[in-house]
Amino acid sequence: HVIQQRIIEEGFTIVRSEKITLSRERASMFYREHEGKPFFEGLLDFMTSGPIVVLVLCKHDAIKAWRSLMGPTDVVLAKQAFPNTLRALYGTSKTYNAVHGSDSVTSAKREIKFFYPNSMCTVT
Repeated sequence: HVIQQRIIEEGFTIVRSEKITLSRERASMFYREHEGKPFFEGLLDFMTSGPIVVLVLCKHDAIKAWRSLMGPTDVVLAKQAFPNTLRALYGTSKTYNAVHGSDSVTSAKREIKFFYPNSMCTVT
């Protein structure tokens, strides 16, 4: 997969990887912070429309490095200002922006536990 190859080229280690298809209920639980927002139903439609790949990545200062590699959520801005980021290269809109990433250590811990409840990953 081209995105995973880029991740490795950027110095990340892929600690866990699983291809899954989210149910609407699981997607709703994962994105619960966005419930009630205008884009929520479309996001659920997209995230349940086919398989996704759930990764746990490792690298020094991984959250900052991953967010930099992803680029802005707004794909138009990503294409204009950060054309080599994953969202600029593979995203098509704010909702269909190709990749997701935790925005903090707290979020990373919650999101890893959500997908890998028995994981021994340490997030710092």
